[in-house]
Amino acid sequence: MTENTRDPLPRPMLALYETIAGDEDARVCKDIPEEACRAQPANFFVHLIANTLSKIGDELASARLVLAWLLGALGAPAAFAGFLVPIRESGSLLPQLVVAASIRRRAIRKGFWILGSVLSGLAVAGMAIVAVTLEGAAAGWAILGLLTLFALARGLNSVASKDVLGKTIAKHQRGTVMGYAASAAGFFTLGLGVYLTLANLEEAGVGVFVALLLASAGAWWVAGATFARLRETPGATAGGANAVVEALRSIRLLWTDRAFAHFVFTRALLMSTALALPFYVLLAEDATSGDLGTLGLLILASGLASAVSAPVWGRLSDRSARGVLILSGLLAAALGIAVALAIWFAPADTDHALVPGGWVFAALFFLLGVSHAGVRLGRKTYLVDMATQETRAAFTAVSNTVIGALLLVGGLFGLLAQLAGTEVAIFVLALMSLSGAVSAALMREA
Repeated sequence: MTENTRDPLPRPMLALYETIAGDEDARVCKDIPEEACRAQPANFFVHLIANTLSKIGDELASARLVLAWLLGALGAPAAFAGFLVPIRESGSLLPQLVVAASIRRRAIRKGFWILGSVLSGLAVAGMAIVAVTLEGAAAGWAILGLLTLFALARGLNSVASKDVLGKTIAKHQRGTVMGYAASAAGFFTLGLGVYLTLANLEEAGVGVFVALLLASAGAWWVAGATFARLRETPGATAGGANAVVEALRSIRLLWTDRAFAHFVFTRALLMSTALALPFYVLLAEDATSGDLGTLGLLILASGLASAVSAPVWGRLSDRSARGVLILSGLLAAALGIAVALAIWFAPADTDHALVPGGWVFAALFFLLGVSHAGVRLGRKTYLVDMATQETRAAFTAVSNTVIGALLLVGGLFGLLAQLAGTEVAIFVLALMSLSGAVSAALMREA
């Protein structure tokens, strides 16, 4: 495929495309149809813009950070915060098992991504309305209900995006477009964190969250409108096996393959790093009396944790994914135990053991974010390394199904926080992380 057979693009955009994609690779399309290859330069920018906006929309309505802080500001019981990450993660995962076949039966599939974007925007816009109309438990129930809709919509996006990306962008450019989208969204997140840290927002109150959530809704709707411009060629509609059936058929792997079962058990224990994140946010919100500058610091810490640690964890995972799981589990365990002990053994005349300032909580959140990034990278690498080409799809389907179900049970940690205290929930989750590190140490190298 040469440049003069492509669909026309403005010269500056075409030059930018050639620079990003590479002069030689940009001319080769071996795994997509001829018509899709002609439209690839324009589709590249559609994917780039739409995915950047969707990632920004995700960050502006982050369940583990923004929504956790909002629940605290609205006076919702701590139990609700415990369900944020489970609903967000499992809600995005479980629908994928039932919608994959429906998507596969449609020759043109970008409409599913657009639908997911519209629904995502409606869900977070509804959260903005909740922020100014409800308080306490009522606000908590409303946020969780809208988060469920948001998570289901994101699951629809996730399945459709992978399928459409494979149809419209050649293999050698898929990682490039997703990488640039993640990078652009990351810089935006860091900028948002800096703004919230430095701006004087003491009088803004929940208005800040209304603005963030409405901006998130706008990002999703613009992303959907952008994706509508994608030129997608009809795809095959045969062979769309239902992933639920495939997962149930493969569930026996949990008792026939001991190494795989051990991995799933270890992954279940280490999901504690994700479940702990909202509780650290609640500690920060309570200790700083809802200071929005601290929220900005936490957003900064979250972005930096992924940006700084992911390359390191990636290199270490290539050497030993098992070792990464051990190290990241131990880090989360040490952090949670230290935080709980600091609170329990604080001097009697101290209002809060961790009160010195928002930077303390930013440092804690950064370290937990580093640990969580390690768990995510380590378990993905380990699964790929341990599986063969014949078993990889089945391993992925089964492990995702099991973890998706267990995440919902993980919401009970919110009840523990409500009854016994946030630090107790953090301590128990730290013990889970420690158990996960020990379990990882007992796994064989992949």
